[in-house]
Amino acid sequence: MKQELEAEYLAVFKKTVSSHEVFLQRFSSHPVLSKDRTFHVFLEYDQDLSVRRKSTKEMFGGFFKSVVKSADEVLFSGVKEVDDFFEQEKTFLINYYNRIKDSCAKADRMTRSHKNVADDYIHTAACLHSLALEEPTIIKKYLLKVAELFEKLRKVESRVSSDEDLKLTELLRYYMLNIEAAKDLLYRCTKALIDYENSNKALDKARLKSKDVKLAEAQQQECCQKFEQLSESAKDELINFKRKRVAAFRKNLIENV
Repeated sequence: MKQELEAEYLAVFKKTVSSHEVFLQRFSSHPVLSKDRTFHVFLEYDQDLSVRRKSTKEMFGGFFKSVVKSADEVLFSGVKEVDDFFEQEKTFLINYYNRIKDSCAKADRMTRSHKNVADDYIHTAACLHSLALEEPTIIKKYLLKVAELFEKLRKVESRVSSDEDLKLTELLRYYMLNIEAAKDLLYRCTKALIDYENSNKALDKARLKSKDVKLAEAQQQECCQKFEQLSESAKDELINFKRKRVAAFRKNLIENV
């Protein structure tokens, strides 16, 4: 029993370390975030970190923002992107997320099935071992051999379950979150586009009325600059996301095989 708990703890530890390693590697390779002062302080910090849970106010604020964001996404869904790249990415990410989510659920069921088989092998081996103690020497020898066989099979199934969870299921979960982040980036781009289009309309109205033209021009210029900068940055991020995603899936799937 102690060995089972140690193996399970080790599997969880490996999974946690792996996910943190991937996150820190991506963070450190980012051209902007890697230069962040707070990130360098975190890397050089040599004391224990204190973890603070979110307060009720923070949790409620996050929930409210997600509701507003969901409502905005519905409103923005009919907005036509000026760049075909973002329109294609939006369609791709929606379909890709649904397939990754479905694959993750199936992989999770497969992993649990292997773990359940390993647990059944434990009980079978224990029953055979107990039965062997009550049987004559000749039968006892064979029962112990069979019990040993089930114990070896249990180790194989546990290893398969652990590897699939670490190399496949966890990878799918990780990229579900990454796709959500990519969709959020596209949402921000669409919002910036709408703000830019609205500023153009406001500028046209100001010119017709010959009122607050300079203010409208300044706002239009600000929205234009924000939209162009965000679009350029988002395109780089999405291309980089695709490259790293393909490399990660290739690496983990090969290792899993």
